[in-house]
Amino acid sequence: MATTTNPSNALQQPLAPSRRRGLAPGAAFGWLAAGWRDLLVSPATSLVYGLVVFAISVVVIWSLFALGLDYILFPALAGFMVVGPLVAIGLYAKSRDIAQGRPVSLARMIFVKARSGAQVWFTGAILCLLMLVWMRAAVIIYALFFGLRPFPGLDHVATMLFTTPVGLAMLLVGTVVGALFAAFSFAISTFAIPMLLDEDTDAFTAMGTSISLVWNNLPVMLTWGAIVLALFAVCVATGLIGLIVVFPLLGHATWHSYEAMK
Repeated sequence: MATTTNPSNALQQPLAPSRRRGLAPGAAFGWLAAGWRDLLVSPATSLVYGLVVFAISVVVIWSLFALGLDYILFPALAGFMVVGPLVAIGLYAKSRDIAQGRPVSLARMIFVKARSGAQVWFTGAILCLLMLVWMRAAVIIYALFFGLRPFPGLDHVATMLFTTPVGLAMLLVGTVVGALFAAFSFAISTFAIPMLLDEDTDAFTAMGTSISLVWNNLPVMLTWGAIVLALFAVCVATGLIGLIVVFPLLGHATWHSYEAMK
């Protein structure tokens, strides 16, 4: 005897879990406070981690000047925010260890074992590629507005950008394009790297989940993005010295944002 399927059964199937968490924008400041508490647990480990990130950043910037690539300095600084979530994976590991009552050590932060295995490094490769694309896009934008004119150097770039119509137009276009790159990289990485550390999943699932969480929780995520941008601006204003404290703080706080969203 043939069986028939009730069309209403399809409507009775469980729906995919909602990605909307209903968090108020102020929750982002709670993540920051939780990150600060984690930083104060064995603070030397986090500060040494931040010091290493600062030292690497200084070497990279020095190399740009030594190789005559100072014209990509500003895109490179912006690109740091693209790969930052990957660089902070050791800080996520420390926050996870604190939450699970495990011992905290610098060795465990450096030699991180992600549950997803190589998938986290595959995601990192995608982020690095995205950073390189952004840096190339910045060079192309400069060429479109100024042609083959050599980069005037940091001493004269402000005058070129802010006192000429072409400079202002390039600044506007570059800001819009950079914002698009930053928004996309933020959306795919802010939860993907912690998720790959914490769960056995693949890179594309993690990135897709991250995008979904960001999109469905825009108020709190816009607040969080503004906090990250403001603190990064502080780092730049202090000649990157602020990275020693700010980078660990944001790394620990990002883990708590993931915990609140998962």
